[in-house]
Amino acid sequence: MGFYENRILPHVLNAAMNTKAMREERTRSLKDVRGTVLEIGFGSGLNLPHYPAAVTKVVGVDPSQKSAQLARKRIAASSFPVEVIGLPAEKIPVDAGSFESIVSTFTLCTIPDVSGALLEIRRVLKPGGRFYFVEHGLAEDPGIVRWQERLNRLNQKMLGGCHLNRRISSLITEAGFEIERLEHDNLKGAPKFASFLYRGVAKRSDS
Repeated sequence: MGFYENRILPHVLNAAMNTKAMREERTRSLKDVRGTVLEIGFGSGLNLPHYPAAVTKVVGVDPSQKSAQLARKRIAASSFPVEVIGLPAEKIPVDAGSFESIVSTFTLCTIPDVSGALLEIRRVLKPGGRFYFVEHGLAEDPGIVRWQERLNRLNQKMLGGCHLNRRISSLITEAGFEIERLEHDNLKGAPKFASFLYRGVAKRSDS
């Protein structure tokens, strides 16, 4: 990654992903998370204040060293242990079935090999565990979809590879998950081409 991606973009995301609407989404999406948690795309630790009391530990996976530095204060303020692994989600260095809960918030849009990452998520999720997600992605309105397609390449260049047009629910089911709950919404204050949300909970299809 270049200077912009390494030094500037983490600060941009730390601010842009911490709006009131984003914080409300994090609280809503994480309220049922419990036990030992793997967080994909840990970033600067913006989810940490929103985890419920049932969480006992969080292991965050994220390749950005600068984001890990920005997370230090939030980690220090956390009531549970937090460990950060500086690797991409496509290669999670833990044993199969290690986590009761896995979390992804506004992350699946950016991972280059998102299908490979979801297979890894499935591998390390305990049987009976749950995958909690809230992501933006492909809209339902054809007019908005056209704008997503037009702006997708520019958005990737500006925001670290972020895709506007991924159908998140399909990616999750294709990786061997059964979605138990799926809600669609629009993120308050976001432009229409980036506001369509997939919020839900999934389990391994063999659970």
